[in-house]
Parts: sequence; C-alpha cells; structure tokens
Amino acid sequence: MLRELTWRVGAAFLRLITARPMAGVPTVSLPELRLLLSSGRVRLIDVRSREEAAAGTIPGALNIPVSELEGALQMEPAAFQALYSAEKPKREDENLVFFCQMGKRGLQATQLARGLGYTGACNYAGAYKEWFEKMG
Repeated sequence: MLRELTWRVGAAFLRLITARPMAGVPTVSLPELRLLLSSGRVRLIDVRSREEAAAGTIPGALNIPVSELEGALQMEPAAFQALYSAEKPKREDENLVFFCQMGKRGLQATQLARGLGYTGACNYAGAYKEWFEKMG
C-alpha cells in the first residue's frame, strides 16, 4: 500500500514538473519588445497566416505561419533563405520573439522552437492585438 501511494505521488509530481516548463515559456512585454526593436537586437517572427500578416504586422517581422514553423526551423540555411528571403535563425540566437494575433499560436511556436533547441525563443504574449491597439 505504501509503495502504491509513493508511486502515485511520484507519478503526479513527475507530471507536475514536466508540465511546468511548457507553461513557463519565456515572454516579453510590449515595453521590452519596443526596447529590443529600437536596439536592433531581436528576430521577430509572425506566426499568423499569410493573409493575417499581409493585413498588418509589427515592422521588421518575418512571417512564417505556425503550420510551417517546425519544417522551417529544421531546413538547411540556404533553403530557408530561398523560401523566406531571410537568414535562418540560429539555435543560439538570443531574443527570437514569436507572436500571433492573440497569443496562443505564439506560445505554441515558442514551445516548438525551444523544443528544437532554440534557447533564446520567447513569446510576445500581448501579440499583434496589443501592438496594434497601443502602437498602430
């Protein structure tokens, strides 16, 4: 009985600690993003659809729809350059900021990128909605 209880508590704890990093994705706020943009020390990736990005985006953002992101981040640099007309982010790049319209796809993109070894990936949690309301 004690062994079964210990196993259950251990399994619950393991679920808790493995779930926590997914929820604890690094984020940047609007003031932080503005500072990064003004310093030129950010790679900004808009993971919304091409149609959404064409209607308006944050200046300097590269549009890679979230549905293409995993493949894009695994491409050879030359193929990435040819497809997106931009240099492929490096796994060690700092301040690789993903965003979408409301925050959910940006969070998914950040989790995906971090899972692929992009250690500087973070999510602009305010998303394009906040940018447009306060900056647009």
